[in-house]
Formats: sequence, structure tokens, C-alpha cells
Amino acid sequence: MKKHLVILFSTATLLASCDVLMQAGKMAATSLIPSNDEVISGLKEALVNGVSSGTGNLNKRGAFFTNAALKILMPQEVRDVEAKIRNNSLLNAAIGGELDKCIQAMNDGAENAMAKAFPVFKNAIMSMSIQDAMGILKGGNGAATSYLKSTTTTALHTAFKPVIKSALDEVKISEYWTPVVTEINKPLAKAVLGIKSDINPDLNQYVTEKATTALFTEIEKEENAIRANPAKRTTEILKKVFNYADSQKGS
Repeated sequence: MKKHLVILFSTATLLASCDVLMQAGKMAATSLIPSNDEVISGLKEALVNGVSSGTGNLNKRGAFFTNAALKILMPQEVRDVEAKIRNNSLLNAAIGGELDKCIQAMNDGAENAMAKAFPVFKNAIMSMSIQDAMGILKGGNGAATSYLKSTTTTALHTAFKPVIKSALDEVKISEYWTPVVTEINKPLAKAVLGIKSDINPDLNQYVTEKATTALFTEIEKEENAIRANPAKRTTEILKKVFNYADSQKGS
């Protein structure tokens, strides 16, 4: 009789222990899944860190001009014309220095404009919904950057243009750029130069678009680094949110 009681007691204890372990396992598994608030908080932290780093890296003297991948060159439509000027000693002596000033000013303007980007990004990040956050979390590389492109591009252009215009005005670019482009856009000149479409005389818009593209390229690098490298997840909330995202890949 005692033997049966011992067996029954042991069995009951074992079952109870198993139940406790199962409950603990469920609780542990649940704790690994971030709540909606944690997803929002983690992504906002990641994005703020990313845009802060991205804009900071580009808001430095030479960040565009000395970087071959980012340097803003003359518009594609006039590069052949520029090459002809550079290769002609007389034309280069007359105009080459002005072209150099123009290129320097375009890059200076882009670098200066980056100081205006962070507040625009932060406003978009703080307005992010849980639906936006979940789409970003599960969207993989570039998803956050795509969200920022869709929500900030217009505001960035508005913020950038006055700064870039100021840099271009310093070298009095309108005095030679606009007349030159006007002449190039005439039918005879286009025929001689082999240009089919008019060149956009709005150099400010051109530089603004180039600066914006470079900025999003830099931010996407920061975003993808956080996704790919756990060492970039420097806080507990970042670890939890992106570790969960890792666990959902392919599911």
C-alpha cells in the first residue's frame, strides 16, 4: 500500500513539475515576443540612431566632394559638353575654373543641407503607426528607408533648397549657368552637340535631388547594418525587437 502511495505521489509530483516547466517555457517564449509598444519603441530608437548617424556623416566638409561615390558632378546631359570644354585648352582656360566653382558649390550646398534633415526625419519617425512599424520590422533590408522616402522626400526637398541655393549663389552660378544652358537648349546647339532633350536649367533642383538620394543611401546602410549585425543592437529593446525579426525570417 505504502509503495503504491509513494508511486502515486511521485507521479503527481512529476506531472506538477512538468506543468510548471511547460508554463515557464511558455512564459519564456512569450517574453521573447515584443509587444506592440516595444516594436514601436525599438524601431523608433533604431531609426533615430540611424538617421542621426547618416545625417551626421554627410554634414561634414568634404563628405560629398571627396567621396567618389557621393560627389555631385555636372548633370549627365552636360557632361559631354563639359568634357569638350575640358579638352579644349582655350575653352578650359576661359570656363574651366567656373565649372570647378560650380561643382564645388553643388557639393558644399549638399553637405550644408544635411543639417536640415534630422528634424524632418525625426518628425516622420515619431508619427509612425504600429502598422508602419510591423511592416518595417518584417519588411527586411531597406524597409525602413522606403518608409522614410515615402514620408519625408517632399519635406526634405523643401528644407534643402534654400541651403543649396545659398551655396550656389555664393559663386554667382546664375550668371553663367543659366545663360549657358539657355544657349545649349536651342535647337541648333542641341543638334550640333547631339543632345535630344532640353537640359534642366534648375541646378538647385538637380543638387537637391542628388543630395536626397545620397542621404537615403547612407541611411539604408545604417538600417541594414542593424539588421545584419547583432553588435549594432546596443540596447535591450533593440536586441529584443530585431532578434524577434531574425526569428521570423522565412516563416
